[in-house]
Amino acid sequence: MQMRPDPATLPLLDVHDLKVHFSLRGSFLQRMLGRDTGSVKAVDGVTFTLQRGEVLGLVGESGSGKTTLSRAVLSLVKVTDGSIAFNGETISGLSERHFRPLRKRLQLIFQDPHASLNPAMTILDAVGHPLRIHHVAKGDDEVRRLVSLALERVGLVPVERFLYKYPSDLSGGQKQRAVLARAIILGPELVIADEPVSMLDMSVRAKMLELMGDLKRDLGLTYLYVTHDLATARYFCDRIAIMYLGRIVEIGSAAEIYSKPRHPYTRALLEAIPEPDPSHKVPRDLPRGEVPDAAVPPLGCSFHPRCPRAFWPCGWESRDLRLMLEERWATLSPDEYLRERAIVGDLEGLDSPSTEALIPVGKGHSATELAALLDEHRRSTPEDPFWRGVVSVEPRTHGVTVRFHDHVTPELQPAADADEPVEVACHLYRPDLAPG
Repeated sequence: MQMRPDPATLPLLDVHDLKVHFSLRGSFLQRMLGRDTGSVKAVDGVTFTLQRGEVLGLVGESGSGKTTLSRAVLSLVKVTDGSIAFNGETISGLSERHFRPLRKRLQLIFQDPHASLNPAMTILDAVGHPLRIHHVAKGDDEVRRLVSLALERVGLVPVERFLYKYPSDLSGGQKQRAVLARAIILGPELVIADEPVSMLDMSVRAKMLELMGDLKRDLGLTYLYVTHDLATARYFCDRIAIMYLGRIVEIGSAAEIYSKPRHPYTRALLEAIPEPDPSHKVPRDLPRGEVPDAAVPPLGCSFHPRCPRAFWPCGWESRDLRLMLEERWATLSPDEYLRERAIVGDLEGLDSPSTEALIPVGKGHSATELAALLDEHRRSTPEDPFWRGVVSVEPRTHGVTVRFHDHVTPELQPAADADEPVEVACHLYRPDLAPG
């Protein structure tokens, strides 16, 4: 007889290869014909564990997928693939009827305290609402007693001053304390905090995080802390997972990631933290360009178009070639631009990702001229990471073919030089691929 593992020895939360894709609607005709209109890969293969009593921070820019990931854990969005286990039991894919009992053990703190409280409900009604939904309390007196205890725990005292107030009577910090009281009133094991202090005044942020830490200790809570703010993550989190375009690119202890960031994106995030002392000069090496389209992410490493250290296996492709040409033209004088633009034909064909790209030649010009133009650009910008991915540039009858190295998609792997466990998804840490 096979023994079931003791839940106390298992991670509280175990997420494996999780994917959440949202289908694009496309045009009416495309939908009628049943054509695939693609999807946005909001979460694209995320794996991590969360131990009891731990605080794990999900950190990334807007659009990185961190909020979608947290909502997938709560079954607020549908999982496309992969699994989520809570206390050793798979909870992804459960119907709402079967998931509902779990909501007492999994709670959410919303980003906006002003929108997360019903303006027509008193604090007593709003905080006590979960008790009535889950049939925990018997009668109004029991609800009032439990709400009073919750409000006292979060510092809304004397309780009588707040029970019958409406959200409009409270400050932003007081509203978020009420939201926190509502989250803990059912005695949850896991609390997902989605940017819980981002809309609060700077003066109350530290107090709110300190309160959440006290509740963690007193109630045995575990937090999944979602934020774009690396400063608060450093203060509050035990471990940090850095997300970029739907994937975790680095995960490890907060101390290790802050003292020695490994992924180029993590370094860029840390260098973007404002320096409060205006006399202290901080070197900035911020990534170029914008976050790519999650519907058609870059080949290979999604960060490679913005990465200063990208090299041949990172995923260079046809769209990078178009971007390189357009960035060059933005630096030229009008006369130089018109001369070069006339040599290059229509670039629309480069928008489909491919490791082989044909640049058509402009009318009245030759492929030899186009190849010479590319060679001139290569000699003038030899440090551009783009050229590390180019295998060949060959003139053809109607244009020039540019071939790129085959890409390798990076996977999380342990960093050998870390004092504490850190995993990083970057080819720079693969000895079989890393340059020199």
